[in-house]
Amino acid sequence: MTGHHHAHPGASARHRGRLAWVLGLTLVVMAVEVVGGLLSGSFALVADAGHMLTDAAGLAVALGASVLAGLPPTARRTFGWQRAEVLAALVNGLVVGVVGVLVLVEGIRRVVHPGDVEPRLMLGVALLGLAANAVGLLLLHRGRHDSLNVRGAYLEVLGDALGSVAVVAAALVVLATGAARADGIASVVIALLVLPRAAMLLRDVALVLLEATPAGVELDAVREHMTRVPGVVGVHDLHAWTITSGVPVLSAHVVVADDELDRAGTGRVLEALRACLSGHFDVDHCTFQLEPASHGGERGLHP
Repeated sequence: MTGHHHAHPGASARHRGRLAWVLGLTLVVMAVEVVGGLLSGSFALVADAGHMLTDAAGLAVALGASVLAGLPPTARRTFGWQRAEVLAALVNGLVVGVVGVLVLVEGIRRVVHPGDVEPRLMLGVALLGLAANAVGLLLLHRGRHDSLNVRGAYLEVLGDALGSVAVVAAALVVLATGAARADGIASVVIALLVLPRAAMLLRDVALVLLEATPAGVELDAVREHMTRVPGVVGVHDLHAWTITSGVPVLSAHVVVADDELDRAGTGRVLEALRACLSGHFDVDHCTFQLEPASHGGERGLHP
């Protein structure tokens, strides 16, 4: 079974405007943090600005990917550019991971060899960054479960917010005690916030590229559900994977009793299978090969 032509722009396209707003906000705050870090001598602010730079790059790539994902399919690219979103998330994860390592190394150096820090300026800039991150989180909150790219952007902004909290805490410590090592410690904290997020995003991307079964889908349960369709006596070569965020698809060889095919025809069986899987899969891109029970074929060779 193949569906009619449908263009699926991907989940991130629905949140393109929010991504653009967060990108603009991130660039402004990043510039302020760079200036504030240089003037105050705080590497924690510079580290957070570096993190925001990776966020801005990731958001820009995500926006571009969401535009590409909305292009219609062609004879050469039968699913269009929907996987562009996944490739953008891959680049995003790699860049964030590299920046996290660099910040960790320099943060440790600042702990061992602390420099002079102006805590009042550091505190003011960090509070501004925290407020901007709160706005970004509100903008991306609704779309974080719909799209891999939006989720990646949300996690990045969340990491930025936590990083800003660490910088605020470090500024207060320096202001109260004069312990400049707090700036280096805050930098290390930012790095430790960044690296696990990069690892999680890369893991999710790998699962999509390896065409793993979508999260929350139990193929045994799907198979059992399909066999409840009248006339279906077996299902084999059952596969489920994800094209891009929000577009899970499925293919299967479905064995149907001969008398059911003679009585109802293939159309009624296919409609019943579509109804069975509707709401769980993109049924317009699911493929079912119907096989009469009298035709042994390769049944039993594949699960």
